Amino acid sequence: MSSTTGQVIRCKAAVAWEAGKPLVIEEVEVAPPQAMEVRLKILFTSLCHTDVYFWEAKGQTPMFPRIFGHEAGGIVESVGEGVTELKPGDHVLPVFTGECKECRHCKSEESNMCDLLRINTDRGVMLNDGKSRFSIRGQPIYHFVGTSTFSEYTVVHVGCVAKINPAAPLDKVCLLSCGISTGLGATLNVAKPKKGSSVAIFGLGAVGLAAAEGARIAGASRIIGVDLNSGRFNEAKKFGVTEFVNPKDYNKPVQEVIAEMTNGGVDRSVECTGSINAMISAFECVHDGWGVAVLVGVPSKDDSFKTHPINVLSEKTLRGTFFGNYKPRSDLPSVVEKYMNKELELEKFITHEVPFSEINKAFEYMLSGAGLRCIIRMDA
Repeated sequence: MSSTTGQVIRCKAAVAWEAGKPLVIEEVEVAPPQAMEVRLKILFTSLCHTDVYFWEAKGQTPMFPRIFGHEAGGIVESVGEGVTELKPGDHVLPVFTGECKECRHCKSEESNMCDLLRINTDRGVMLNDGKSRFSIRGQPIYHFVGTSTFSEYTVVHVGCVAKINPAAPLDKVCLLSCGISTGLGATLNVAKPKKGSSVAIFGLGAVGLAAAEGARIAGASRIIGVDLNSGRFNEAKKFGVTEFVNPKDYNKPVQEVIAEMTNGGVDRSVECTGSINAMISAFECVHDGWGVAVLVGVPSKDDSFKTHPINVLSEKTLRGTFFGNYKPRSDLPSVVEKYMNKELELEKFITHEVPFSEINKAFEYMLSGAGLRCIIRMDA
């Protein structure tokens, strides 16, 4: 049993005091876990576009001061009452969505959208008592999507913690907590391209490249990358992308360009931008009769998806996905094993590393488009 079990832990955390302002390394107090909660020691974390979006408070109700972060790997420090699947010392990935294993969604083989622990960006506190486990000199600090991994220690609901192979390097598999699993699963679990098929990937950021990685693993023969930034094309080759299309280079809709390239359309498409126009193009560029388009990106709340009904009547299929259709506790351990078996390559997603004391550099890299993922080492 840990010597800190049941005690308040004082540690360093990167606190966002205001929207869009640099994070400040502060000493915070982290309370012990309550019933069905786990306190984790975070060893490595990473920055995701979701963190940046809510840090900037774009179109959102500001909730500050706050501790962001949700892509991470760590070990269990202590567990609360009722937690039986985890024990101190276990290697884990905290995840922004959860799996209670009791609701209809969790019991369904077709869904991963837990009724109890589905992502909630507005909550900022723990479910057990509606209070935060973080404080600074008595002032509560808000949580973020139930994980708050920009802290040396954090408290998470047990349903949002996936126990993984202790031999897996946490500085690599921490990426599977969010974006990489989302893109990978969108292809492997939802689009399900057959060996030798053609796949179009809209958006070549980290999530889109993970979708391309999924197409590569599935054995697709043509992987067409679509992006407005031609500078991303060379990097995308590392992820199996075989051809590139920049919509700005044509005076016709990109779906028509792709249809001409592929004799009627691709077998599968995966949209990873959040642009409503890209979503429509991704749907309309798949082949009639069997084409499947999968939407991953999150559109603006005022967007509307418009396409001619003939696209549906001609047996094109439109699907959406959340976290790549992975159930966090049940499925993530097997995704980690894909990496351990050298089937999945994670190193090529890592373009930068910084010590925790320089976490704001990770934001600079993300905002400038200078890289894919920046690993933040919590012990430095």
